[in-house]
Amino acid sequence: MEGTGGSSASAATAAPVNQWWQEFSKLFQYYLDKSTPHSTYRWIGTVVIASIYVLRVFYIQGFYIVSYGLGIYMLNLLIGFLSPLVDPELEPSDGPLLPTKGSDEFKPFIRRLPEFKFWYSFTKAFCIAFLMTFFSVFDVPVFWPILLCYWVVLFVLTMRRQIAHMIKYRYIPFSLGKQKYGGKKSYPSSSGSRAD
Repeated sequence: MEGTGGSSASAATAAPVNQWWQEFSKLFQYYLDKSTPHSTYRWIGTVVIASIYVLRVFYIQGFYIVSYGLGIYMLNLLIGFLSPLVDPELEPSDGPLLPTKGSDEFKPFIRRLPEFKFWYSFTKAFCIAFLMTFFSVFDVPVFWPILLCYWVVLFVLTMRRQIAHMIKYRYIPFSLGKQKYGGKKSYPSSSGSRAD
């Protein structure tokens, strides 16, 4: 009988916590949905969060292994952001292919990782890394210039491979404004100059 009384007491205390968590997650999702169309302001907020993290790591002079892990994760996110949803190398016959000639039908570039998910994961990673700087267990002593050099080499090799993939399949992961149809260009007649 004591076992049933104890479990009902823990269920009674867990119910308000569970209800509060559900209300918090609904409110968080509401504001997250409202922020979707405001990409500039979202990225400004992320830059502020990243700056706070960088200043904290610089001030503490530690947590370089956390920063290295964060950098590797950011590189992984960037590759997903720059890659097409359907990779022509892996699935050449399935799904919509990227246009390879100017006469091909226009197909918009669909990312493997959409901008909003890229931003959300980016921001969440900086927040988690910032929280990790408050726990000394994550401050592993390491010679940070080696990690920085290794990350730079990894970044250059990965970006070189990604750029080669972009060139090979002729796609640009960024749209620079809305494309406009210019129509036929009219050239002025220069029949007077040809008579000479």
